Amino acid sequence: MSLTTDAIAPDDRVVVFFAGHGVTRSGRRGEVGYLVPVDGDVTKLSTLLRWDDLTRNSDLIVAKHLFFIMDACYGGLAITRSAQPGSMRFLKDMLQRYSRQVLTAGKADEVVADIGGPKPGHSVFTGHLLEALEGKASTPSGILSASAVMAYVYDRVSTDLQSRQTPHYGYLDGDGDFLFSAPEVSELSKDNEKDLDVLVQVPANLQPSDMPASLAETVKDLISDSTKKIRLDDLVTKEVRAAIARLTPGYPTDQPPPDAKSLSERLEKYRIAVADLAKVGILLARWGTEYHASLLARIFARLAELHSSANGYTAWIGLRWYPVLELLYYCGIGALSTENYEMFAVLFRTRARSVEGEEPTKLIFAHANTGVADAHDVFKKLPGHERQYVPRSELMYKTLQPLLDDLIFLGGAYEDLFDRFEVLNALAHAEQRADSYSPWGPPGRFLWKNSYSGGPLAEVEKEAKAAGANWPVLRTGLFGGSLDRFLEIVKLYRERMKGIAW
Repeated sequence: MSLTTDAIAPDDRVVVFFAGHGVTRSGRRGEVGYLVPVDGDVTKLSTLLRWDDLTRNSDLIVAKHLFFIMDACYGGLAITRSAQPGSMRFLKDMLQRYSRQVLTAGKADEVVADIGGPKPGHSVFTGHLLEALEGKASTPSGILSASAVMAYVYDRVSTDLQSRQTPHYGYLDGDGDFLFSAPEVSELSKDNEKDLDVLVQVPANLQPSDMPASLAETVKDLISDSTKKIRLDDLVTKEVRAAIARLTPGYPTDQPPPDAKSLSERLEKYRIAVADLAKVGILLARWGTEYHASLLARIFARLAELHSSANGYTAWIGLRWYPVLELLYYCGIGALSTENYEMFAVLFRTRARSVEGEEPTKLIFAHANTGVADAHDVFKKLPGHERQYVPRSELMYKTLQPLLDDLIFLGGAYEDLFDRFEVLNALAHAEQRADSYSPWGPPGRFLWKNSYSGGPLAEVEKEAKAAGANWPVLRTGLFGGSLDRFLEIVKLYRERMKGIAW
């Protein structure tokens, strides 16, 4: 049936679903996304369906609500992540307002997982989509909207252990919402007063300027205004305390050795516990100045205080450092994204508070690296990671991206920044052990990339040689501020990593 005929009315709702392949090409004005029909040839663009042609043609469809669901990965989508504040107050508003929404399986150049996921016989994306539509994304009163479906699928696919993709979603146009199910809609027409009691998202008299800011927006505002130092200090303290409170209860180390289920559950609890603190840390590391360095250091110093001696299974004990290591990655990538090396260096200088009468504690980042390394083998128990050389690194690469992408939108730069962080982290760890111990540093996925040309490690080494003493990493004092010292560590690290099977 044609969607541009009189058979389609303004109050109809239209879902367009496509399952297949997508490709992205770079043009003069940015990325252009294409869908590949069954008879399409990716080498011949004339046989493909250009995404923006499809969306422009949707203007001919009179239905107010149109939802594109694409089980394919491609780029070139001009979308906004959400509607403007206050625009989706009531169910009746959602039905009356125009909307064009889209949900895709992944972004440009990502590989869609055709197997795995919660539904046998379906891709990871479609499996989680079906679960959302079957009710898992519904409100307690049974309301199921496209916004809820998109948020549910984004969260489940991006964190699914079988997935290496991150869904893309948002608004192409309009500010309404596609409703799959809304049992209370019929009641609205009977009594307008009930509008006040059904799915109220913001008070009707609340203007956008009065909207409570998100945590991220609050942090940005406080960082950018030097007169708000005390408020920022209080906010950091509050979020550190909240994270510690979430990490303190119920993480025993004397339970049976980790299996896939218990390990996945523990890591998810850790991730949730530090999620808000990670947002604070990322923004401090990305935008912070000399004043903010002490606040970033405080985050790690306070979390390190949780780690007293413990008995139990070695892997569980080591995994207690996983939240700290995850924060280290988040903040390190955040700092590298703006080349904020002063804040980056803070991560590698901060020590836990020493106890009187004991030797000074070693650097916190080294504690986290070695602690989680003690649990290395258990990461291979996770589905999809059994045969990987560095399963912990691969898991980090996949699970950190959604939050970073939402917060600071790294896009295609994410992989390069992730690899760069792992290279510098490994070398910094090797450097602080080089004089008295074997110069080991945690191996990352960078060690097995582009081995013919040297990969990310060789790229960082080349950059350092070209810049010499002016290399920003050395100007912070890392590696003693010495290029010779840095190159010596690179050489020792390479020798140490030869023949390592993981």
